[in-house]
Amino acid sequence: MENKYAREMQGMLADIERETRYCRDYIGKEALDGKVIAAMRAVPRHAFVPPEMADQAYGNYPLQIGWGQTISQPFIVALMSDLLNLPENATVLEVGTGSGYQGAVLAHLARQVYSIEIVPHLARQAAQRYIELGIANVEARLGDGYLGWPEHAPFDGIIVTAAAPVVPPPLVEQLKPGARLVIPVGLPYMPQQLMVVEKRPDGSLTRRNALPVAFVPLTGDHAASGG
Repeated sequence: MENKYAREMQGMLADIERETRYCRDYIGKEALDGKVIAAMRAVPRHAFVPPEMADQAYGNYPLQIGWGQTISQPFIVALMSDLLNLPENATVLEVGTGSGYQGAVLAHLARQVYSIEIVPHLARQAAQRYIELGIANVEARLGDGYLGWPEHAPFDGIIVTAAAPVVPPPLVEQLKPGARLVIPVGLPYMPQQLMVVEKRPDGSLTRRNALPVAFVPLTGDHAASGG
């Protein structure tokens, strides 16, 4: 971490800790996993925002990154990473690469991350950022994330960074037994819930709402139709 941003990073981590305590009745814990906090500390958030927004990069709020998309609030990035409850040497699917920030955090928690982005410019930009930062265990490609990435399934965790009207069936199919899918569910500009879907060893599912949230909508033909 550049000394220039060291204080801002500490402030961001303190904000995450405070908000976790504030939301404890929703999420069922007062502190996030130490490995998640270490991953948040390791990723320079200012490298994932437009240069003119670098001075806001460590604020605990989302920022616009163009094309109607945002880089999520740091607390939400940390919470979603924590809710995945990844095992050692995990393989993770991310739907919605965006700026690349969430994928970079996951790169510190998983052996391999596969990330799909539907906006061509964002997909290219994130891939270039990974190269520049030496992040070698994230593979990003252009595509419709609603359909997942079956060639690399099953996954030890799937994270979706845009709201879908329903949980996409292809993602559930690509989830390994015992693994979790973390996804905001709800209509655009309406109340949404951050949902944790866990696949039991017998293939059945459990679902729980972790927190009320507000995400940009998942785009693409399949997402718009709910299937």
